[in-house]
Amino acid sequence: MSQQTYSQSYSGTRNSHIAYPLGGIGAGMFCLEGTGAMSHFSLRHAPDITHEPIIFSGLCVKGEQGHIARVMEGPVPSWKIYANKAESMNPGSGLFAKHFGLPRFESSSFHARFPFGTVELNDNRLPVEASITGWSPFIPLDADDSSLPAAALEITLINTTDRPVELVYSLHAANFMAFNKSTKQRVYSAKSGKGFVLEQSPAEGKPWEEGSFSAFTDHPNAKVDCAWFRGGWFDSLTMVWNAIKEGRSAEKPEVTEGKPSPGGSLFVPLTLAPHDREVIRIMLSWHVPETKLIEGVEAAKHPDWAGEYHKPWYAGKFATISEVSEYWFRHYDSLRERSLKFSDTFYGTSLPAEAKDAITANLTILKSPTVLRQTDGRMWGWEGQQLKEGSCSGSCTHVWNYAQAVPHLFPDLERSLRVTEFTEGQDERGHQNFRVPLPIQPASHKYHAASDGQLGGIMKAYREWRISGDTEWLRKYWPQIKQSLTYCKELWDPDGIGVLIEPHHNTYDIEFWGPDGMCSSIYIGALKAASLMGEALGDISNGYEELYRKGREYLEQELFNGEYFEQKIIWEGLRAPDPAKLVPQGNDSYKAAETLEGPEAWNVNYSKEAQELLQQEGPKYQYGKGCLSDGVIGAWIAEMCGLGDILDRDKVKSHLLSIYRYNLKRDLSEHANPQRSGFALGQDGGLLLCTWPRGGQLSLPFVYSNEVWTGIEYQVASHLMSIGCVEEGLDIVRVCRDRYDGSIRNPFDEYECGHWYARAMASYGIIQGWSGIRYDAVERALYVSPKVSGDYSSFLCTASGYGIAGIRGGEVFVEVKDGTIEVDEIRLV
Repeated sequence: MSQQTYSQSYSGTRNSHIAYPLGGIGAGMFCLEGTGAMSHFSLRHAPDITHEPIIFSGLCVKGEQGHIARVMEGPVPSWKIYANKAESMNPGSGLFAKHFGLPRFESSSFHARFPFGTVELNDNRLPVEASITGWSPFIPLDADDSSLPAAALEITLINTTDRPVELVYSLHAANFMAFNKSTKQRVYSAKSGKGFVLEQSPAEGKPWEEGSFSAFTDHPNAKVDCAWFRGGWFDSLTMVWNAIKEGRSAEKPEVTEGKPSPGGSLFVPLTLAPHDREVIRIMLSWHVPETKLIEGVEAAKHPDWAGEYHKPWYAGKFATISEVSEYWFRHYDSLRERSLKFSDTFYGTSLPAEAKDAITANLTILKSPTVLRQTDGRMWGWEGQQLKEGSCSGSCTHVWNYAQAVPHLFPDLERSLRVTEFTEGQDERGHQNFRVPLPIQPASHKYHAASDGQLGGIMKAYREWRISGDTEWLRKYWPQIKQSLTYCKELWDPDGIGVLIEPHHNTYDIEFWGPDGMCSSIYIGALKAASLMGEALGDISNGYEELYRKGREYLEQELFNGEYFEQKIIWEGLRAPDPAKLVPQGNDSYKAAETLEGPEAWNVNYSKEAQELLQQEGPKYQYGKGCLSDGVIGAWIAEMCGLGDILDRDKVKSHLLSIYRYNLKRDLSEHANPQRSGFALGQDGGLLLCTWPRGGQLSLPFVYSNEVWTGIEYQVASHLMSIGCVEEGLDIVRVCRDRYDGSIRNPFDEYECGHWYARAMASYGIIQGWSGIRYDAVERALYVSPKVSGDYSSFLCTASGYGIAGIRGGEVFVEVKDGTIEVDEIRLV
């Protein structure tokens, strides 16, 4: 099902699953669908992916022979008619009280140019062309303006005839902020522009119920109806449609007696001259200042809990919906101009279309409920989202290891993750909980550390230093960084071999026993990073460089099999007890397996037959002689961090080409996957996490080994590009994006353990991998290692500004588009 192009244009069957997130970082979202519908309303700091309330645009074209009225949406996708099982859209009840049965445009298509998404609507019966462009501010290096609880719909109407056309545009919304049966709700006129506010006031003792949503315009012709018809059954929607089809646009003030209005409407009557066009700007904003959200805080389990809940960043800046709306109203033009500047800069490069597609599609993750910000500005993330709750809490260190977008586009937010890891996430011994609580506070240390996450954090501290140029920031956290590394060494490499020997937890939710290329490559990367950080801070007698060299030699001589790096399974003679009897528990302690209860038990479960297998093959869930797609991930992180080659480059290249040769499948019809098959199956292509081309596959290899994860596809793809295998890397990108072509999956929602999965932001690494360009703020140097021949241009974002860099006429160039980029030296490598 290969796409012919990667222009982010979708029509026909490929437009059936488009849902394009709009909203701010940590502020909640809703989605503009490829048909023009609005859905996935998740404004209360938690995903609500099936929430599709009644909110839609209408259009009435007046004529002497009668009016033509349409909902400004294309045909309802067939999967919504029956396959959608959301409670509010129960197909068995006929899709009760939805607007799906109202006349709509004949067809629709969608085109994305992040952060803008445009729906083109077509209907031969109408004398106008119509489109809807949805966007919300996304401005690199300005985290606050990119975190606004706001979005816009720009409605473009074009008269295609030689005569004037009279019409009425309208926006209608039921009060979807209201709680069922609550009397503390209202619809009233907005204070900014002309529009309405949907409001829910909190019940006593339930401050988290408060919430408001505002829709307004700056159009001078606008009229507002805050008093929908009140009745039963389908009365309200019927009367709304009557107003649309008759081209009415009456002003109605807020209801002050009886039951509150069920919703609000905004009308803009227009007359378009022949071949004239007009753009109506609809500004949407929301304000939900309190939550009942708390994660990872044990005390909250008690019924008398009276502690703090998560409070969003924007609630500390804006006290009311009116303040949000006024800011949006006053700064709309500049926010749009700055967002457009970023978009034009990024799309104005010569990055291949499939690369632009993969990178920007996953920037939408930052607009989804996967990301939260608390009032002190710090970022906190889920791994992804289930339908109504976040999936896997705590800014999970080994998942966010892969995400490369935030450190470059919003480096202050990324540094906040490092601060959390090394302070609230780490105890006095250096043990890090790989999940931190929300609100951010000291973590419990009753669970074992994650080797890849904790060691990756040390490498990322090095990255944040090189990106920011802030050596004092590094100096401040250096004691905790050293403490973390010491803990890792003493727990997993107690004999100072330079690789991880003892059982070590990792992103596959299991422990690897014995040295493996994956986690040990991150270990030597952390040692190398620590050596360089220590040298810069005058702490050079720490032994990190010597241990790094020992570990590198072990990996290259003991784990490289001539094609790729393997795992050497060791489970006897270790400090850790027999895996069948004891399992790691918090820090460096152990607990009897037979006493395990709850979520940990399924992860061990050494039954009698499993113990027999242990004697034959060793511990469950290893990869041994497998070709692991994450097998040299430490070398990739090192590349992304600017550490250079931490392993022999030729051996790394051999490993990556082995992954490409053995793990990339263009059709999975014959592939057996008893695990989670929905990520890629049947005629889908994908990069398998592991294969065993030389034999030796274990009966029970690690639990996700047969799956396909986009974050790992991008990790391998960008790493291949960085070593000069550009076409192989782009091939993997194309195979991945072909699965997300809009016909079955949403191109703007790459999922793993949840929707909008953070690991997929590994795609941003394609920029550096393809271009070979990296800016070092400590040295104020631009490193350029061209991977493609001839002239080329790429996007470059530093901590002080962004622009375009590349080769022009055989010479390196940098064009700064916003801010400043101080380059004292260009280093061609």
